[in-house]
Parts: sequence; structure tokens; C-alpha cells
Amino acid sequence: MAKPFTCDVVVVGAGMVGAACALYAARAGLDVTVVDRGSVAGGTTGAGEGNLLVSDKEPGPELDLALLSGRLWSELAAEDGLGPAIEYEAKGGVVVAATPRELAALEARADGQRAAGVRADLVAADRLHDLEPYLAPDLAGAVHYPQDSQVMPALAAAHLVRASGARLLTGRTVTAVLRAPAGPVRGVRTDRGDIHAPAVVNAAGTWGADVAGLAGAPLPVLPRRGFVLVTEPLPRRVRHKVYAADYVADVASDSAALQTSPVVEGTAAGPVLIGASRERAGFDRSFSLPVVRAVAEGATRLFPFLSEVRALRTYLGFRPYLPDHLPAIGPDPRVPGLLHACGHEGAGIGLATGTGQLIAQVLTGAPPGLDLTSFRPDRFPEEAA
Repeated sequence: MAKPFTCDVVVVGAGMVGAACALYAARAGLDVTVVDRGSVAGGTTGAGEGNLLVSDKEPGPELDLALLSGRLWSELAAEDGLGPAIEYEAKGGVVVAATPRELAALEARADGQRAAGVRADLVAADRLHDLEPYLAPDLAGAVHYPQDSQVMPALAAAHLVRASGARLLTGRTVTAVLRAPAGPVRGVRTDRGDIHAPAVVNAAGTWGADVAGLAGAPLPVLPRRGFVLVTEPLPRRVRHKVYAADYVADVASDSAALQTSPVVEGTAAGPVLIGASRERAGFDRSFSLPVVRAVAEGATRLFPFLSEVRALRTYLGFRPYLPDHLPAIGPDPRVPGLLHACGHEGAGIGLATGTGQLIAQVLTGAPPGLDLTSFRPDRFPEEAA
């Protein structure tokens, strides 16, 4: 005789996306269990900068998801005490052009984003220092994105899990996805026992391919390594998330080689976060001085004052990369009861709320708020996985 279900849905992964899936599923009336082999935000989320961005996204399904997610983040931040608790800052983003040619390309790109619902304001060179007084001189101009925001990712994940009321099981490794003889999922097996449920959400981030493989539904999630520098605490000198125009191209690139482009932002706590690097180096956690040096040099070109500031530490993380740069969101037609919410690359913090709401809608049979066709988990050929 089949064992009774422990809960309505098991969310595998206690990072930001898993936390958001748990929150919205619970608010939809489902009994949720979250399981993770580590701690809350112990993987990619804890190594993130907490960006909630529309500025780096081209018109299309990812930007639609970012706009939805931004509205949901704003709503969550307005709930009693949550905004300060997760260090939510609606500070905006500034994308800087070094040359007139770069500025023309940024302006053309912004035109398309505006048509999709993004606020994007051109900033002339002589007005740049009104936004960012410490920027380098002789820049050609910028585009200002007031909708860009930031949270402290580890705090945000922890607060969303707590707010969900979900059963949280950390330090448990999922070793199998349980399935009925006819194929539907029936929960997960962990190294500390089984959790029975008619639905399983794969929110395992960079390790989403492993969970998908356990269910017999290949998904080609790959790690894309990046380093972040953290400075000593400072008075607020960087008001927005500020990055160079070539960052956008790096985000969209398919190259496995190292790419660096300057990204600089202040935090509510005082330190300045400095990125960004991207390379496909597997799960190699080795420190790379050349990469960190390139990141630092790019940042000081944007903000010369940083050359006199001490970097207290550096850390690295692995962005969950899928070949077409779109996450896998929604039900997997190959395995009834299996849903995916992974592969968001470097945008998982920002896209988490929209992803969580969409997953909850699918789980409860409600019409999804966005067309999920572009996010179908089975869109990749078998050999890609």
C-alpha cells in the first residue's frame, strides 16, 4: 500500500528561488517542505550581490519575468518590516558608456526596453556627476534605470523561507526522486529518509542538472564561475548599481572563456561590492589572482577613488547557466509532477519572486501570469544535457 503524502510539494533547494517557490506555494494554500543538503542560501544565493535588475535584459520573456518579479519584490518590501530586514533598496541602476558610439548603442537598446515597459532615462555627460559624483571624468554618458533594486540575498532567502511557514529540512541530500510505477513523482529520497509528495520542484540552482537527472529528465545546467570583491565599509559614495556597457554583452555571451566588465555598487551596510567576472571553469573553487586583479582594475577605471580603498575579502559563486540564457520554469512533460525552477544564471535573485509565483500558479492549476513556452524544461535536445 502506498505511503500517505508528507506534504503537497517538496521544493529541492533553499536558495532564493526555492525560498520564493515555498513562499508563493504556501500562500496559495499548499503544504510545503523545503529540503537542502546545506543551509539556507548556502550555495549560489549566498555568493550573489542581490541584484534585482531590468537594465541588463533585452525585450523578451526574461525581461517580462524581471518586470513581474520587480513588482512582487516591491510588494514584499512593503510588508510590515520586511523591506529593512532584507536590506531592500530601490536605488536604480546606471549603465555607463565610455565613448559616443557606446552611448548610441545604449540609447538604441533603451528604446526597445521602454517599449516593453522599462523606465530608461538618457543621462548626458555633463549630468553624470549629479547621479554619481565620484565617477571618472570624460565618460560619454549613461542610461539611468530607476527600476533596478537590490536586496541582501542571504537575509532575503531566510526571511522568505520563514514567512512561508514551510517545513525546512537542511543538511539532507536528495539521493533519488521517487516515482509511481506509472511514472508520476511521489516525492524524494534523502540520506535521512523519504519525503512523500505528489509534486517536486527542482530549485537546486547550479546543481539543477543533478536533481533533474535523478528524475530521469535531463537538463543542461552548467556552472559559470564569478568573483566578487568586498571593500571596507565606507560612507555612501556609490549611490546606484553602476556598470559599464560591455557588461550586457558579457551576460549574453556563450563564451566559456574568462570575461570581466566593471560592476560597482554600494550596500546598506557600507561595503562596496565589485564585480564582475564570468567563466565556465566547472566547479573549480580555486582563487584566481589574475581574475580578481582584472575585476579591481575595471572598477577603479569607473570610480578612481577605489584605488585608495582596501578590499577586505573576495568570494566566488557559480551561476546556473543554460545554453539559451533562459531559466527552466514550469512542469516537465516528461515526468508528471516534476517542476523546474532553475537555470537563472546571474539573475536568480531578481527573478525569484516571479518564478515562485508562476510555480505556485502551475501547482494550483491557476493560469500562469506569463507564457511559459520559452521556459519549457524540455526545450533542449537530449544530447545537450
